[in-house]
Amino acid sequence: MKSRQAGAARPGSGAGRKSPLARGGWTPWLYLAPALVVLGGLLVYPVYQLGLISFLEYTQAQVSGGEPTTFQGFGNYATLFKDEQFWQVLLATVVFAAACVVSTLALGCALAVLLTRVRAVPRLALMLAALGAWATPAVTGSTVWLLLFDPDFGPVNRVLGLGDHSWTYGRYSAFALVLLEVVWCSFPFVMVTVYAGIRAVPTEVLEAASLDGASQWRIWRSVLAPMLRPILVVVTIQSVIWDFKVFTQIYVMTNGGGIAGQNLVLNVYAYQKAFASSQYGLGSAIGVVMLLMLLAVTLVYLRLLRRQGEEL
Repeated sequence: MKSRQAGAARPGSGAGRKSPLARGGWTPWLYLAPALVVLGGLLVYPVYQLGLISFLEYTQAQVSGGEPTTFQGFGNYATLFKDEQFWQVLLATVVFAAACVVSTLALGCALAVLLTRVRAVPRLALMLAALGAWATPAVTGSTVWLLLFDPDFGPVNRVLGLGDHSWTYGRYSAFALVLLEVVWCSFPFVMVTVYAGIRAVPTEVLEAASLDGASQWRIWRSVLAPMLRPILVVVTIQSVIWDFKVFTQIYVMTNGGGIAGQNLVLNVYAYQKAFASSQYGLGSAIGVVMLLMLLAVTLVYLRLLRRQGEEL
């Protein structure tokens, strides 16, 4: 009896403990390892190079090897923050992104509610049309919208009787045209996501609100919107990230930023500084500023996702 007790492992002894790998604690990381390696190669190294170049004097002379690369510290950032055009472009980017987000959410939520009110065939047709817009490449969609609003051959001017009016000539009309294209290719995500959330709401709740005489707008504002708040927060933050870094639509539809740069946003502004002006250090500094701003939004997004998971 004593020998058995002596030979048995004590509960707190090292013999009774298992390694994290044996307990399965490392198993999720083993499954994630291939994806982490790929993401590390595709994201970590480019971000490192972006940050490194932003601290260097890196122009076409350094690219061609004609002059040595010199360390400037925060010189590129100081030059950037002293540039009035940077602050104008930043303000334009924030306003444009906010307009895109609000318009996308409004249209997506309205169509999501509409999907719950129509029959199967119209609902299927609307969803297929929306998903077709979502799947269209940005370059293709931008070119099609330019053709639609072309001053000479576009059908929009003919229908509206505007003659040879150029939508891309004026600053605000060009931004409005790009906004329409961005909303057109972005609202399907909001529509499908919100529609799935509405379908998860118990029908008894909606029927009770209708019996109480609530209008559709009152049902949305007082019943659906509070219940869909986690979903609305997620689609809002994702829309902010997408619309803040718009590049293709602006570059294609305004021919690189509009007349005298009147339609520049930060992504196009960084491209012009880095590649058109060969100021790679300054362009990288703009990229780092954008990265930090979007990283802050992403951290808020991840925190909200975690809070949503805890609530569920």
